[in-house]
Order: sequence, then structure tokens, then C-alpha cells
Amino acid sequence: MATERPFALVWQIGCEFLAASRTLIPLGFTAAQAWGDLADMRLVADAIVLPVPEIWTEAQSLQTRHMLSFWDSLLVAACVRGGVTLLYTEEMGAPRMIDGLSLVNPFLPTPSP
Repeated sequence: MATERPFALVWQIGCEFLAASRTLIPLGFTAAQAWGDLADMRLVADAIVLPVPEIWTEAQSLQTRHMLSFWDSLLVAACVRGGVTLLYTEEMGAPRMIDGLSLVNPFLPTPSP
């Protein structure tokens, strides 16, 4: 997969990465490795999108208009607020467009030209 630039790391994604990495402990992946990988992501990110209180209002609107879960609406709101235009996700009905944010499922085959 090509690397999209600029790369924005949304705060919520960092949190979800750390939480999900706990499921890999039985396979030998450690908390220290997860924290190290998050530090690496921070280093290569062109921007870190942090939460602000207005995200809740924006998320509520997105949740209502686009039938999103609470957590998905927070993520989309943060992306839209942070100027992100492309979000790779296997959820949220990707591929689809929400308020200028293109949702792409990286696991679906790309149509041939």
C-alpha cells in the first residue's frame, strides 16, 4: 500500500492501537513494543490530531446524519476537524465519503482502470 502524505495520527487511533495490541500478548508482543511502535508513529506523523470539547457536538451530528457508532463518529469528527481527507478503515461501510473525508477499506481489491 502506498504511503499517503501528509500523515496525521489521530489521538483516538493511538489509544485504540495500544488497547488492541494487548490481544497480541499471547503471541509474544509486549506492552513495551506497543508503546515503542506508537512512539515511532508519532515520529513519522506530520500532525497529531488531539481531542477538543467541540468534537462531542460534531460527533453527535455525524452520528445522527450518517448512522455511525459513537466511537466512529468521534473518529470521523476528529479527522474532519483536523483536515484529514483520507481514512483507511475496514469499518464504517468503507468505501464511502463523509463530509469530505474519504473512507477506504485497504483490504478490498482496488478496481482495475
